[in-house]
Amino acid sequence: MEIGTGQIGSCSKEHQKIYQDWFNFADSDNDGRITGSDAIKFFGMSNLSRQDLKQLVSLAQDGREISHDLLNGDVDFENVKPPVMEGLDTLIMKKKQSSRSISPDSNGSSPMQTSAAAQWFSSKSSKKISLSSVTSIIDGLKRLYIQKLKPLEVTYHFNDFVSPLLTNSDFEAKPMVMLLGQYSTGKTTFIKHLLKSSYPGAHIGPEPTTDRFVVVMSGTDERSVPGNTIAVQADMPFSGLTTFGTAFLSKFECSQMPHPLDVSDEFKRVIYSLRGHDDKIRVVLNKADQVDTQQLMRVYGALMWSLGKVLNTPEVARVYIGSFNDKPVNEAATGPIGKELFEKEQEDLLADLKDIPKKACDRRINEFVKRARAAKIHAHIIGHLKKEMPAMMGKAKAQQRLIDNLADEFGKVQRDNHLPPGDFPNVEQFREVLSGYNFDKFEKLKPKMIQAVDDMLGYDIPELLKTFRNPYD
Repeated sequence: MEIGTGQIGSCSKEHQKIYQDWFNFADSDNDGRITGSDAIKFFGMSNLSRQDLKQLVSLAQDGREISHDLLNGDVDFENVKPPVMEGLDTLIMKKKQSSRSISPDSNGSSPMQTSAAAQWFSSKSSKKISLSSVTSIIDGLKRLYIQKLKPLEVTYHFNDFVSPLLTNSDFEAKPMVMLLGQYSTGKTTFIKHLLKSSYPGAHIGPEPTTDRFVVVMSGTDERSVPGNTIAVQADMPFSGLTTFGTAFLSKFECSQMPHPLDVSDEFKRVIYSLRGHDDKIRVVLNKADQVDTQQLMRVYGALMWSLGKVLNTPEVARVYIGSFNDKPVNEAATGPIGKELFEKEQEDLLADLKDIPKKACDRRINEFVKRARAAKIHAHIIGHLKKEMPAMMGKAKAQQRLIDNLADEFGKVQRDNHLPPGDFPNVEQFREVLSGYNFDKFEKLKPKMIQAVDDMLGYDIPELLKTFRNPYD
């Protein structure tokens, strides 16, 4: 940051230095900008009221910046004195002293010049960090990813073939619950019942009212954020949705607020897309008090039969029966037994939802291991294709031959490296992406990178799980 630009540079050198020191102190990750999180930490040390701090945070999250017009406005910078920040000078001095006490590295630069977060998510792998500096399971997974897995993914273009590179928000994002259902089945009512309040953009009616994907999450104020905006926010886990383009993002929005039967063909396709995530699926038979006990049994039986055909799993899916709204249960239809059943079902469902954070930590570990195994196999495939390319003549024909016989090449990789065939990617999808690449520019297989991932799976992750427990146990 350079303060001496525009009219703000007309303030005294002494004041410029004060502002620079404040900025450097507030910029905790040294990325040259003040984020909302940085601002909260910095102004939290002040004597400002909670209301004033709330307004500051709101401005930061709205993405408002200091404009050129503001900097060149009628402000007497020469006579504007910095506000008094009691105790801040002492903290800044301690930070400078601790920075000087750290010896420079081999290039003569201090490790403090680059923050941990900036190092983790830079294009180059950072130095190895001992497990003793890790603070949690998620923190350990994040560091292992940057040290050992991300270099392999970048080298062999894993992000183009399988999954985008992970970001900070992918590790730290809170678990989310997705509600899917046909219109007028009580999705919005169910959310309002759990929140015990409405949320921005909520509308209930007999016609199809919610014609979009809505993310309901906590925030400082009640507001709706368009999909195109929320998808590019670095602190939100929705950046991967940009691959679906503006057509999808225009039907996607985020609603922020302070926290206090027969399956149609269209819905079948939605459920089919969830295959592989069967352990995450929960089925809710809502508005069950609109029919009597006999009709409810028939509806429940028909629903289980339809789900059995769609989910195609050996285990029967758990179905929660109830009427999830703020109105009293219609006992005239259900009778006293139905009311007691609905109350118990609601208790079970709420207990299941409250257990999500604990399961999310375990699932994050499992997904990380699956990703590492997939990245390792991907590197073997790319390295094999590179090795099969001729040194001089006939490269185009050789590449086309490899693409046409991709299934056979997968078999060679599997046999030569004793890899599980079930972990290999879909041949047709891989071939489609592969056709846009020049094999001759692929990297050769680097055994050290493969060994680093093997060590991570065989030693680092088990050691991490021994050192730290699930924080929700």
